[in-house]
Amino acid sequence: MPVFDQPVPEASRLPGIHHATWAGSAHGLRQLSVWRQSIAPGAATPPHCHDSDEVVLCLSGCGEIHCRGQAYPFSARQTLALPRDEVHQLINTGTEALEIIGIFAATPVVTRHPDGEALALPWHS
Repeated sequence: MPVFDQPVPEASRLPGIHHATWAGSAHGLRQLSVWRQSIAPGAATPPHCHDSDEVVLCLSGCGEIHCRGQAYPFSARQTLALPRDEVHQLINTGTEALEIIGIFAATPVVTRHPDGEALALPWHS
């Protein structure tokens, strides 16, 4: 069925990160994944990269993305474009939850540590 409810992000084993996969291989897709995440104030993703391009849409809150040896601030109504294999880390620098949508040019989404080792995510991509 091409229509389904958008699940609310649930707590994950990554501290301060709530996640929901809104679309991906479980929905019959073969080349695209969509994630909805909420990052608590002060929380961060681990530094990582993906084997596909990624676009992050910031819905609310504010944060920094660390990549290329620099920190770039961003906030609601801004978009982050991350090419394949771009090591990055998202950090919530605000006082409210950082609400984002991640769109990936792959399913499942392969995620790696900066050294190239696989990063096992606690959710299905």
